[in-house]
Amino acid sequence: MQVSVETGEGLERKLTIQVPAETVDKEVDSRLQSLKSRVKIDGFRPGKVPLKVVKQQYGAQVHQEVVGDVMQTSFRDAVIKEELKPAGSPTIEPKTMALGEPLEYVATFEIYPEVELADFSKLEIERESAEVTDADIDTMIDTLRKQRTSYETVERASQNDDQVTISFEGFIDGEAFEGGKADAVPVVIGSGSMIPGFEENLVGKSAGDEFSFEVSFPDDYHAENLKGKAATFETKIVSVAEPKMPELDEEFAKSFGIEDGNMDKLLADIRENMNRELTNKLRASLKNNVMDAMLKANDVLVPKALIDDECENLQKQMSESGNLQGGMTLPKDLFEGEAKRRVSLGLLIGEAVKVSEIKVDADRVKAKIEEIAATYEDPQEVMNHYQKNPQLMSGVEALVMEEMVVDWVVDQAKVTDKATNFQDVMKPAAQA
Repeated sequence: MQVSVETGEGLERKLTIQVPAETVDKEVDSRLQSLKSRVKIDGFRPGKVPLKVVKQQYGAQVHQEVVGDVMQTSFRDAVIKEELKPAGSPTIEPKTMALGEPLEYVATFEIYPEVELADFSKLEIERESAEVTDADIDTMIDTLRKQRTSYETVERASQNDDQVTISFEGFIDGEAFEGGKADAVPVVIGSGSMIPGFEENLVGKSAGDEFSFEVSFPDDYHAENLKGKAATFETKIVSVAEPKMPELDEEFAKSFGIEDGNMDKLLADIRENMNRELTNKLRASLKNNVMDAMLKANDVLVPKALIDDECENLQKQMSESGNLQGGMTLPKDLFEGEAKRRVSLGLLIGEAVKVSEIKVDADRVKAKIEEIAATYEDPQEVMNHYQKNPQLMSGVEALVMEEMVVDWVVDQAKVTDKATNFQDVMKPAAQA
């Protein structure tokens, strides 16, 4: 077998591979001989079909199969010989494939880049710290009470936070528009569930009141035909109900699975859950900062084939998530930025593992599974499920390996500690 290598742009390589004719012909003859004893052809007894007849009937098909198999094995042998690491499948361009002639083809593909890690001692990384305070517990309890708010009908005018049940019909330029009519719809005033300006017009109204008002749809409204349009809504108040939050008593505790209704046990569970969420969030924040710093310090040449593969993975995940209406599929190029980031980080983490000689810590893997299982009703059942599923175990091991790489980088980098609080850590987007 003859092999020549041509370096293309960036990570592209072209292998011109020539396989001797006798290699292909010998394999074709071998397969035809094997076929001769098995084929059934009218006029001949089983196993007695002349090789010439078998060649006439099956020769082209067998030759095509052999060429495909020889291309596959010869390409594998060629990249091993030339010490190349293909990223993705090659594009094959046949040159000669005729029976009795040398098989020649050109394989074009990208290779994995050589990654050289920057000096991590020069990286600057911010590490946040925070703790769950009694005030945070109080805020969470208040949130939980609001989530269990019930509404009681009252005989008075409506006010903010009331739930009013309304019937309405909308008109634009005097014409009713599609989707602008509803009967007996509950709306909490101040919730922002309706378009801007709508709910304000419901304040100070009583059951039985009929009135109309004008508001405009936002310029970025999802329905193209309504964007920025002024609409008049003819509205009727069906009922007014005021919010009633539950008392902090046994019934409240029982609604969260505390069988004996012990409020102290509920508060302890809430604190434990908040501490776990805070720890995970701080860990994720540090990991994200480390990854950003690694990307900034290391300019990685990324194979396009790997980016395309990751785009397909992200596209598939989005389609299967159920977040898209009507089974629609977003174009792959929308995922290109995130795909490149993921592939780049994968290459950097892989090199970091090799350089640091990190081995996955079995105790950390066990602890990670216990941490995941703790959020379920039956932790032991979840742990058993993970331990019996190699794919799930592999995912946890990869996650632990990433965390170990983060620890390794942090040990070398210039770390600035920043004290913050639970609310800021858990709601960074809202704060921004």
